[in-house]
Amino acid sequence: MSQGVAMAAVIRPLQRPVPLRQSVYDALIDLIVGGELPPGQHMVETDLARQLGVSRQPIREALHRMEAEGWVDLRPSQGAFVHVPTDAEVDNLLDVRALLEAETARLAAAVPASAAKAAQLARLREICTEGQDAAEADDFTTAVSVNNAFHAEIANISGNTVLAELAHIVGRRVQWYYRMVAPERGHGSWDEHRELIGAIETGDRGLAQEVARRHTERTREAYHQPR
Repeated sequence: MSQGVAMAAVIRPLQRPVPLRQSVYDALIDLIVGGELPPGQHMVETDLARQLGVSRQPIREALHRMEAEGWVDLRPSQGAFVHVPTDAEVDNLLDVRALLEAETARLAAAVPASAAKAAQLARLREICTEGQDAAEADDFTTAVSVNNAFHAEIANISGNTVLAELAHIVGRRVQWYYRMVAPERGHGSWDEHRELIGAIETGDRGLAQEVARRHTERTREAYHQPR
């Protein structure tokens, strides 16, 4: 083995801090997803900079990125506003969500029974209990967060890291939309989650797919109900 190859084998990438612009972007997305910045809210650069303890430049950079991704609208002479999702946008996203969740559930059901899978299923049941408790307490902020954790755990069980990554990306925006229907979905959503756990535990791939797809469709129906 040459000296160059041997040296390359021991070199490790440097650990770098997250750039400020990424931290600001993540913070603003969290505020939108968490409901602190609701749809239609005016996002004043000076206020955001003061609240986050940064200059206006990283705020401005984050807002331009968020406009490109559909999180905010930049209006000439008015500034930035949190985007108000259209019905078509919600339907398009939930179409993708249904496909991803159905396949994720199918793969999770296909994973052979093992101690590791049993532990993951136990974690899913714990998450369901947390979500049910939050719904009963009308704590929809927690319920929305726990709902996202539930679907992320199923993606982990599936074992497909690419699918899990895609589900995470889509799930972040779905989490934003789900906040708007969490009161209507309430307890029914967690009953459906338990049904999905049962299908995954028994290894019924077809049923797991169907339950996951039906779950997303009920979220769609709740979103389109007059409020």
